[in-house]
Parts: sequence; structure tokens; C-alpha cells
Amino acid sequence: MALSATESLDASKLIFSGTASRRGRHISITPANSEMAHLHYGRIILDAAEPRVPFATEGRETALLSLRGSCSVTVDGKRHDIGLHDAIYIPRGASVTVETAGEVDLCECAAEVSGTYPLQIVRYAEISANPKQKFRAGGESTTRDLNIVVGDNVRAGRILMGFTRSQQGNWTSWPPHEHTKMLEEVYVYFDMPPPAFGIQLVYTRPDDAPEFCTIVRDGDAVLMPAGYHPNVAAPGHGINFIWMMAAHKEVEDRQFGVVNVQPGFGTDSGISRK
Repeated sequence: MALSATESLDASKLIFSGTASRRGRHISITPANSEMAHLHYGRIILDAAEPRVPFATEGRETALLSLRGSCSVTVDGKRHDIGLHDAIYIPRGASVTVETAGEVDLCECAAEVSGTYPLQIVRYAEISANPKQKFRAGGESTTRDLNIVVGDNVRAGRILMGFTRSQQGNWTSWPPHEHTKMLEEVYVYFDMPPPAFGIQLVYTRPDDAPEFCTIVRDGDAVLMPAGYHPNVAAPGHGINFIWMMAAHKEVEDRQFGVVNVQPGFGTDSGISRK
């Protein structure tokens, strides 16, 4: 069940570390082991030692986004080739095999849905050429580059996914905003070799101490079942994170950028970007 915008958060349940540390397919976050009502998050990391993995989507729509390398994704017997930062949307009820001739690191985002939506391939070259999907946002101290990979360009029931790269030492997810009634979210930090780190906050009561405030590093996943969720990079380093969201009401709530901005940082309601 979705949390309310004012419901207190349990900080101990909001971070999963080391989610990109193992070869093979590993699902780190599901509604069964977390505060998420819908979202599933996992990684598929393959190389010469383990080049192939099969799985079934069962009742979940699933998106795979390449964070490193390339692979083939065979869905119900039909092969699709995926390159760096490409994505594939796979409907529920599908049989899937991922295979690589080199190495690949895929982020897996999924959610249970009642509808069946078509398989779709998202090429990063097309994302890069579309200023509505790849753009720079923010101002002084909040500059970041956004990539909306699975947005309104993809027919889906619940899931949205993309990634953000900040400038060194900058804030992102700014101004602080929340979208608890419509969407739950997970951030997964990637491509941040040591000593890079950031600080992530998640809070529901702006006038009190944040329920969650911690250092985040490569491979950490932070859950946002509710609350405002700004973050900041360490000076001299940027932060990079995959953001994935699931709509509470299938199709109806699947809207990117419709948020409530924290009072004092802009209009009470409006459009904000990650």
C-alpha cells in the first residue's frame, strides 16, 4: 500500500547497498522486501564467465537499461540487440533471455500491471536527439543533465525510468519536491568510482529533521515511497543515478514531472525535474 505524504518514514528501510556487486541476475528490491508498493529493481551483470541468463516477466512489465556494454535480449523467441544506454520495454507474460559476447550491466525496472503493452525498443541516439528527453536543467549549484529513457515515448502501465548526471558538487532533484500520491521512486547510484560520493535526503516534514540523510556511493539504491528527496554531490565529484518510478494508479498516474515543490523553494505545485 502506498504511504501518505505525511506518514513518517523508517530510515532503516530506505537504503539497499551493494546492488551492483554480483554477476548474474539479482533482484534487490521488491514490494515483498521493502516499502515499495509496486517497484521491483534488479541488475543483470554478464561477462565471459557468465554470458547468459533466462527469466520470465510473469505479471510484471519490465524495462532493461544498459549502463555498460551491449547484449542481445530475446523475447518470446525474437532477438533484439541493445547498446550502451539503449533500453527495451518488455510486456508482462514474456519469456526473456539476455546474452552478451563481451560484457553488459543492465538495470532492471519492473512493476505488476493488469494491462499488456507492446514490446518497445528505445535507442539512446534518438533520446539524445530529442531536447524533450535529453536536456540540461537547473542553475548555479544545481546544474545536471537529464535523460528520460522510458517516459511518454513508451506505452506502459506504471514504470518510468531514466538517469541524471550532476555537475561537480551540485544539488539535483532540486527544488525539493514530492509526488507521493501518484508515484513511488527509487534512485540507484552508478558510474561513481571511489572516492566519489553524494548525500541523499528523504523527508516528509520540512520543518523537522529529515527522517533519512546518508552518504551514498556507487551501487546504493535509495527508496522514496514518500517525501521530498533532494541530493548533493561531494565537491570535485558528480553524482550519477538511475531514477525509476511506478505509478500507483496504472496509466492514470504515470506522469513525469507533475510534483509538489517544497514550500519556500518555488510554487507549491508545478513542474520540476530530477
